[in-house]
Amino acid sequence: MANNNDNSASNSGYFTVMSGLLSSAKSRWEGSKGPEMLSGVTSHIPQGTKDYVMDTQKRLFNPQYLRSPTVYFGFGEEKAFFIEKNPALLYDRVKHNLTFFYLNYILITAVLFVLTLLISPSAIIGMGLLGLAWVSVMKATQSGSLTFRGLTITQKQASIGMSIFSAGILFYILNRIFWWTLSTSGICVGLHILLRDASMHKDEEDKVPMSGDLGEDAAFLNNVNEAV
Repeated sequence: MANNNDNSASNSGYFTVMSGLLSSAKSRWEGSKGPEMLSGVTSHIPQGTKDYVMDTQKRLFNPQYLRSPTVYFGFGEEKAFFIEKNPALLYDRVKHNLTFFYLNYILITAVLFVLTLLISPSAIIGMGLLGLAWVSVMKATQSGSLTFRGLTITQKQASIGMSIFSAGILFYILNRIFWWTLSTSGICVGLHILLRDASMHKDEEDKVPMSGDLGEDAAFLNNVNEAV
């Protein structure tokens, strides 16, 4: 009972510290010129590029392309999973599954990454401290530059240095998490791509939305009637 109380107390203290760090980082970020810098960078991006990126995001991450668990696992189908020995049919299966379930595969990889990150407190603390370091640097250079031991460092130079430093820290912190997520999701997704037979859902990609009143006066229906 004492151990359980100690664990609960330590977990509560950990989440309290993390909440305080995140709140502090958020307040410092809002008080610095970070948002203004981001808006300034965004304003210099051509409108055509913005439209292209937004259109690509809408097409690739359209929720309509996220298949339901029933379709993903083939519930109710007679042979949803089996080993295809014909190379040509196996190639068609892999190609179709990649295009049909790609959003599910991305979601699975993202969920595994988040779950792995949540069980790695050191990674969360490291990323929180890195965020605080960024906020501190942006705040120190909000006037355009800072002087350190007689050396003047501009905000651009500080940002480049922090980017290189952050890349190294994130690589060190997320190295194991990244490879664990990549290997785990690779196995899950790879098995699904190779074994899932979703050929019966190929017709869904060829559906054409139709609108209007298809009454007896429709031209193609009249042609059919005349032929009969």
